[in-house]
Amino acid sequence: MAINYASKYAQKIDERFSREALSSAAVNSDYDFAGVKTVNVYSVPTAEMNDYSRTGANRYGTPSEIENNVQEMEMKKDRSFTFTIDRGSFNDTQMANAAGAALQRQIREMVVPEIDTYRFKVICDSAGTTKTETLTKSDAYDAFLTAAAALIDANVPVTECAAFVSSGYYKLIKEDASFIRSGDMAQQMLVKGQVGMIDGIAVIVVPSAYLPENVNFIITHKSATTAPVKLSEYKIHDNPPGINGWLIEGRVYYDAFVLGEKADAIYVHKNAAA
Repeated sequence: MAINYASKYAQKIDERFSREALSSAAVNSDYDFAGVKTVNVYSVPTAEMNDYSRTGANRYGTPSEIENNVQEMEMKKDRSFTFTIDRGSFNDTQMANAAGAALQRQIREMVVPEIDTYRFKVICDSAGTTKTETLTKSDAYDAFLTAAAALIDANVPVTECAAFVSSGYYKLIKEDASFIRSGDMAQQMLVKGQVGMIDGIAVIVVPSAYLPENVNFIITHKSATTAPVKLSEYKIHDNPPGINGWLIEGRVYYDAFVLGEKADAIYVHKNAAA
C-alpha cells in the first residue's frame, strides 16, 4: 500500500469512525479461565412435585437420583495481527504513522468489532427462543412486547436485560405509531452505546454487520453468556532485527459461551429470508 507523504497531504489524519465495545452489556466474566483452557460448568436439575400421601411407605413420592449436567467450555479463538512502520516513512509523514496511535486504531477498528460480532453470533446461535417473521413499522413494537413477554414467562428479570437492535429495526420501531417510549432517557446512560429504553429494557443500536444475517434484535440477560478474554497483549518493538522502525504485534485469546441453563434468557427476532 502506498504511503501518503506529508509534502502533499495535511498533517491531521482522516480517522474512520469507530466505536467502543457494544457487547459488554450482553456478557459476563463470572467464570475463571486462568491457567486452564477448558472450564466445566455443572448444573443440577430439579425434582417433580408430588401429592403427599398420608399412608404407605413413600409418602413423599418415589425418590429418584438427582444427576449433574456438565457443560464443557473450551477456549478456541486465538487471534493475532502484526504490521511494521518504517522509520523513513515515519519521518516523511511528519510522524503521522506513530506506532502507538496505529496500535490504538487497530484495536478500535479491528479487534473490538471482531469480538463484538463473534459474541453476538454465539448468543444468537444458542438463544432459547428465535422468532422469524417479516416486520413492518406497524408491528415492530408488538414484536418487542412479544419478546419481553416470552422472557417474563421464562422467569427472566427483563428490567435487567439489554436489547441489541439493528439499525433497520431501530428505524421501524421509531416509525411505529403504537410505540410509546418510556422517555428519552434524559438521565445518565448506564450502558455503553445505549440510546434509550423500551419498557424498562436498555436499547443499544448495533451496526447491522455486527449481527448475524436477518437479525432484527436480541434481548438478553448478561448472566446467560460468559465471555472470557484470557489474553490481550499488544507490543511495539523499536528497531527489531531486520527493520529500521517499529514492529507492532498483538494477540487476543477470547471466546463466548451461553450457559445451558440460561439459554431461555435470550430471545432473538429475525426477519424472514427474502
